[in-house]
Amino acid sequence: MPRSSLSLPNTWRWLLLSLACVLSSWLLALVHMPAGGFIGPMAVAIVYGVMVGGLALPRSAFKLSQGVVGVLIAQTLTLAVLHQILDAWPVMLLATAITLLLSLAVGIALVRHGGLPGTTAAWGTTPGAAAAMVAMAEESDADPRIVAAMQYVRVVCVVLLGALVSHYLGVTDTSSSHAAPLPTSARAWLDLLATLAVVVAGVWLCHRRLPAGALLGPVALGTLLHLGGVVTLTLPQPLLELAYGVIGAYVGLRFDRATLHTIARALSKMILASLVLIALCALSAWLVTLLMHTAFISAYLATSPGGLDSMTIIAIDTHADVGLVVALQTLRLFTVVMVGPGMARLVARFARPS
Repeated sequence: MPRSSLSLPNTWRWLLLSLACVLSSWLLALVHMPAGGFIGPMAVAIVYGVMVGGLALPRSAFKLSQGVVGVLIAQTLTLAVLHQILDAWPVMLLATAITLLLSLAVGIALVRHGGLPGTTAAWGTTPGAAAAMVAMAEESDADPRIVAAMQYVRVVCVVLLGALVSHYLGVTDTSSSHAAPLPTSARAWLDLLATLAVVVAGVWLCHRRLPAGALLGPVALGTLLHLGGVVTLTLPQPLLELAYGVIGAYVGLRFDRATLHTIARALSKMILASLVLIALCALSAWLVTLLMHTAFISAYLATSPGGLDSMTIIAIDTHADVGLVVALQTLRLFTVVMVGPGMARLVARFARPS
């Protein structure tokens, strides 16, 4: 443990980290950076994890925060959006296949020239929910530390570039149209309690049964109850900001000195591989815009090789087509779960003899 992590009690270190996260979110909001409530805490936590270390958020906090984002997604999935998704399923399958083929090509290049073991490089470059990819990598006897580092390095690259692309395409209104004011009546408090119950129930029911279940469970449960008129979903802005911050800090705190030492020799190649994959996926997004007549920013976020939760946060903040982003990212996630082991074995065949 670094000496600096011993100089202050745990409570004070958490307080300082929290204040730094809040300050970073506020500063990014001043410059209208999309998903600043996610990016700011992530950047602060990366610096803290590498320079100081000694802190880790509970996984339950991360899963519940994903559940809040899942309910936020459920608010956006109206019947019109669902019909649009059903009408466009052939294009979505094509876009998913292109993204997986591109990640396969990048994985092969990385295992040939990056000095990484075959199955590790395969799982590290496969786009999907990072936690799910790490779990599946462990089952395939890959090195979970390197896979986690590769996944989160790519998530950081994707999130930062996604936010910058959104910003420079002219999307500057980062206020969430789905955020509710703080409850001021008994009815509003009941709606909030019911929404929180959906979050907890969705996470509890699905987090062990589905890949990214902590996110997709509340999406499915919230959508059914919302469309059926059973529950009025409401998420106050402070609750959303808290969820964004927890997810960002959780990702950032995964980076520490031990992780960097593990991947130091291949870090530059990992970043290069991530950037190449992002650029290639951006070309596939251009194809999606031609076939679906949608805005480029929506197609870009939908095809980006990032996590479902982080891409959704940016999509909501930039008022992109959230339904398209969620549908494509979810379809790719489940496809990866089915074909991932085969992709890993294929990439491993291209490894240089040791």
